[in-house]
Amino acid sequence: MDFGVFAFLIQQMMFFSIPLLIVALGGMFSERSGVVNIALEGIMIVGAFISILFLYFVQDVANNGASATQINPQLLLLIALLFAAVSGVIISLPHAYASIHMKASQVISGTAINMFAPAFAVYTARTVRQVQTIPFYNWFFIEKVPFLGDIPIIGPLLFQRAYITTYIGLLILLVSWIVLYKTPFGLRLRSCGEHPQAADSVGINVFKMRYIGVMISGALAGIGGLVFVVPSAVTFDSTVAGYGFLALAVLIFGQWKPMRILFAAFFFGMMKTISVAYSSISFLAALPIPSVVYKSIPFVATLIVLAFTSRKSQAPQAAGVPYDKGKR
Repeated sequence: MDFGVFAFLIQQMMFFSIPLLIVALGGMFSERSGVVNIALEGIMIVGAFISILFLYFVQDVANNGASATQINPQLLLLIALLFAAVSGVIISLPHAYASIHMKASQVISGTAINMFAPAFAVYTARTVRQVQTIPFYNWFFIEKVPFLGDIPIIGPLLFQRAYITTYIGLLILLVSWIVLYKTPFGLRLRSCGEHPQAADSVGINVFKMRYIGVMISGALAGIGGLVFVVPSAVTFDSTVAGYGFLALAVLIFGQWKPMRILFAAFFFGMMKTISVAYSSISFLAALPIPSVVYKSIPFVATLIVLAFTSRKSQAPQAAGVPYDKGKR
């Protein structure tokens, strides 16, 4: 395998890994606060749909009026990410209310959002365009980052043929680690997911911390939805290909810890890369293996990894357990 093919595979792995990383970190904040969020798939769909719809309208206006090149594509993408985050927060609030105040089953409320999200996206898209797909112009690609792209070895791997979302994802990882382990807020959040009664006894508002955890989760999952769509398509058809559920596997494999989640995301990202780019790897392309086998690799890897690691998982003790303020 020459360096060009290796660089291509690393770039593709980043496209697949970064959305998993962002969404899994979102799930981490929710579960560290004590609320299991299996609605990540639905939140990703809503975040991607609202932000892609924003891009569709803005780009349509630009092309019909002023020149589209007058719009800074990276600034436009950042604004779209903001739309994705806000819409993710909004759609996560019903799950937070049902789980925290109503003490409903967190699995059922999360499943309800997963069922609602694609239906909402399809209905709204057909209302707007009479078809369920929303197109957008993918002008966010960065051929080479100035100066950094010229660094030997690292430049071609990380700073050429990239998207700004890759660097945003790594920044989110760094901020998440700092917030979780180096701030009083992170300590309070973790205490609410481990021993909420003890946290309450020292004056921490468990309900408030859990709401914040779910809202952060919603924001990151919404961002992850857009980050998944942008490098891989020019239309959005109301699906994120099961990435929300795969992010849950990354979260479990990563043991609810940011740096382990990073390595888990890279692992599953590489499995996904092999499943779609195996033809670029000479020795894999030469094997008499049907393409459907390669395409199933990420999901088979998920089952195998979870089978061997779930028994030793160290989930927050109070994750999924409704908090009863009167119970000690």
